[in-house]
Amino acid sequence: MRFRLHLSLGFAITTFLSTVYSEQAPAIQETSKPQMCCPIVELRQYTLHPGKRDVLIELFDREFVETQEAVGMSIIGQFRDLDKPDRFVWLRGFPDMPSRARSLEEFYGGPVWKTHSKVANATMIDAYNVLLLRPARAASGFSITNSPRPQIGGKEVDGGLVIATIYYFSAPVSQDFIEFFERTLKPITKRNGAGVDAYFVTESSRNTFPKLPVREGEYVFVWFMRFAGQPSYERYREALALSEAWRTKVEPVLARHLKGAPEVLKLSPTARSLWRSANSAQADNK
Repeated sequence: MRFRLHLSLGFAITTFLSTVYSEQAPAIQETSKPQMCCPIVELRQYTLHPGKRDVLIELFDREFVETQEAVGMSIIGQFRDLDKPDRFVWLRGFPDMPSRARSLEEFYGGPVWKTHSKVANATMIDAYNVLLLRPARAASGFSITNSPRPQIGGKEVDGGLVIATIYYFSAPVSQDFIEFFERTLKPITKRNGAGVDAYFVTESSRNTFPKLPVREGEYVFVWFMRFAGQPSYERYREALALSEAWRTKVEPVLARHLKGAPEVLKLSPTARSLWRSANSAQADNK
């Protein structure tokens, strides 16, 4: 009788612990996963009037970050183009194309944009250099951690260096090229001192907010790298120039697939760029 009691009690405890573990395990697993942002991304490059970039950045970082996110958008990053002193580049994300239309309508029809649009537009020569993108793979988008965004008016700090490379194609990017990128190009960049943070292809859906035009009829593959600063990027470039694997395994494939030369953007994050604040500590370790 005592043996049966011990056996029954042991079975009950085991069952209870198994139930608790099975209920808790998914939650533990879920919180350990990085947050992937976003299924739809705009890469926006603005050409500004000479000397007006810092005017727009100050206005943007103060008035247009939280107010856009409040209506469902994700402001991923804002940057100065280091090669073009009058170019402002930023990344904006959305859950999907229908919500993109709703969020943009709400923001650009709302009080904040109406109040500040005249000043913002006065800095701009061209705001229509916009690529609409989607992650090439489910897990190839931007990984945004829970690090807080720097406060408005915070001290400008070195946020590292972002390199965005745009490959142009004559037709939609093939699965073969994406596999080549993952199996060959990415590992070679890592061996030479860099890591790929995210990579995207053209989102071919109809523009759901035609008031803001995007570049249509183009096919691109866009990939992003992060560096702690210019010196680490220069070391990477020097290593790549000496890489036989890059010269023999990558360059011939790119020459065969690409329509023209790649476009390379050297970007310095602004003080309130979330991507900078979330990833700067990891920039040289990938």
